[in-house]
Amino acid sequence: MLPTYQLARDHLQRAATILQGTDSRSRQLRYIIERTVSLMDDFQPQPEISTTDNVLDFALYRNRSAQRH
Repeated sequence: MLPTYQLARDHLQRAATILQGTDSRSRQLRYIIERTVSLMDDFQPQPEISTTDNVLDFALYRNRSAQRH
């Protein structure tokens, strides 16, 4: 995970911890924050493939496909 995502994730987790109230708004905000953190954990930016030709590296393709599933 990129450092920026890690930092944002940490901040959101702290915010969710702060929102420990039992009122409806606090619960809704906490749910949104926790869901956002979960989505950030699922997201993995794919490295850019820089090639100067039109040849496909099948090993790289298999590795990238395996990471998605």
